[in-house]
Amino acid sequence: MNKERLMKILLSPVVSEKSAVAADKSNQFAFKVSTDATKPEIAQAVELLFEVKVEQVRTVNVKGKQKRFGAMLGRRNNWKKAYVRLQAGHDIDFAGGA
Repeated sequence: MNKERLMKILLSPVVSEKSAVAADKSNQFAFKVSTDATKPEIAQAVELLFEVKVEQVRTVNVKGKQKRFGAMLGRRNNWKKAYVRLQAGHDIDFAGGA
């Protein structure tokens, strides 16, 4: 797999109550990923960036919401979310604290 491609797959971590509970309960982390990313690419990207071992990847296509701006109707973009479960003993620390 091309390293340049892998560096562009993960866009950002998803920080929410649901993702925090998943991280605490089942060692599972949520990421916003590019819409054309596949599960094996996501797993390789996480392993490359965070130096951990991935056990499982699940993906969700999130539909963009319709929004109204006065009389104009608008729509947010669709995006893809990936839930990545790490193998036992591995962890990702987003806080970066010691």
